Amino acid sequence: MMHNANLTPMAALVLLAAACVGAEMQSAEPELPGGSVTLWTDSSELFMEHPALIVGEAGVFAVHLTDVTDFSPLLSGRVTLRFVPRDSGEPVVAVQESPRAPGIYGPAPVFQRPGVYDLTILVESPQAHDEIRVEALEVYASATAVPAAEAAEDAGIAFLKEQQWKTPGFASEFARIGTVSESFGATGEIVPAAGRYAVVAAPIGGLVEASGVATSPAPGQRVSRGTELAVITPTLSDGSAGSTFAGARRELREAEDEYERARRLFEAQAIPRRRLHEAEIRLDAAREALAGIAGSDVAQGGRLTILSPIAGVIATRDIVPGSRVDAGQRLFSVVDPSVIWLQVNVPAVQATAVGAASTASFRVGALDREFESRRLISAGSVVDPQSRTVPVIFEVANADGSIRIGSIATVALRTGQPVRGIVIPRAAILDEDGRPVAYVQAEGESFERRALTIGGTERGLTLVLSGIREGERVVTGAAYQIRLASLSTAVPAHGHEH
Repeated sequence: MMHNANLTPMAALVLLAAACVGAEMQSAEPELPGGSVTLWTDSSELFMEHPALIVGEAGVFAVHLTDVTDFSPLLSGRVTLRFVPRDSGEPVVAVQESPRAPGIYGPAPVFQRPGVYDLTILVESPQAHDEIRVEALEVYASATAVPAAEAAEDAGIAFLKEQQWKTPGFASEFARIGTVSESFGATGEIVPAAGRYAVVAAPIGGLVEASGVATSPAPGQRVSRGTELAVITPTLSDGSAGSTFAGARRELREAEDEYERARRLFEAQAIPRRRLHEAEIRLDAAREALAGIAGSDVAQGGRLTILSPIAGVIATRDIVPGSRVDAGQRLFSVVDPSVIWLQVNVPAVQATAVGAASTASFRVGALDREFESRRLISAGSVVDPQSRTVPVIFEVANADGSIRIGSIATVALRTGQPVRGIVIPRAAILDEDGRPVAYVQAEGESFERRALTIGGTERGLTLVLSGIREGERVVTGAAYQIRLASLSTAVPAHGHEH
């Protein structure tokens, strides 16, 4: 063994430090097991931690109080802890006038007698007035009487009170018994409602005028019925179509000339009113005939003004200034997205369950929102031989235009038959790799991930067939933050004393 005189100064320092640590480890006493309590009332949540309660020693309680109306910490107010011994005797009372930190009270009662105590916590705060009962707290005569700590179980996902209070939108709610409509899943597509989609085609061959294109609406722009979309100068080399159009234009010019001549003669009292009326009728008929051929207003010089047949949004625009278009060629398409159709592909084996009382809720794309149908339009009676599905169409209100035509929808189709069971808010359910999960608040700062089997969804409530029991507390707001906490390997540091 090497003599200390031969040690370098650094080596001596290391040995000294190791000796000190060893002495501390030998003298340190094991921490006695305490306890924790989590309780909810209609107005507040209690999460309380305390050390082992021993006669004559001040046990510092960490009392966390949350206002469950908005899940914020109690910022002010008095808290009174009243410990009543079960074998009679004077109660032990501890009062704290205000929190030592937002949401956290730290009373330190001293017990003079061992035994079992029932605790009543009185909360008197501008945010909450509450009376919370905690039963059967054990006070021990000495440290040696405290039972040894049990083997630690899986603590779950740690998400501290300070984290919850600082997380926007964090909320939780009890799973309860409720009734929703029976439903099954299907896929669907968003299509235009009947009468709310129009293809604007060239009524006759011609040239697209550049001046009209410069002012025509672009895709995405809203138009009214009758809005000018483009101007076409007809070409008369289109066979019968061109000849018909030329004849209609000639007939209109003749009718206009005849009407002007009849009007002058009538004003000179050279013809009766009947002759003027006949000329007016011929002029109206000629105008209608030309408009019927062109499908648009006819400007001076025979140019065609293409008008929007419906009010809505320009979906496509297929015109180029100066280009030649043929009769029937598509120029624009217009859609009114304020009311749309959800076309659901219902498996043939489930189609018989669809009836007049059926409704549907659905999601599209990445939108974090669930939409509801307004009414059932139709249910098909023919099975598609390829997909073995039946088309079922629902009408959907879409006033804000957030649902895009052509989107693929994930649909929950409700049959209208009631089913009773455990329900939780739809907002509590996350999709993780295609499987529904929820996060349960097992204790004040401990959470558990639960894989779910779910049934129908109605009025924001989802039927849970397995994964959650009645009375468990599920995270309904900011559940994704709990998921992120579950993926973290870091141990969260407590922001309060214990």
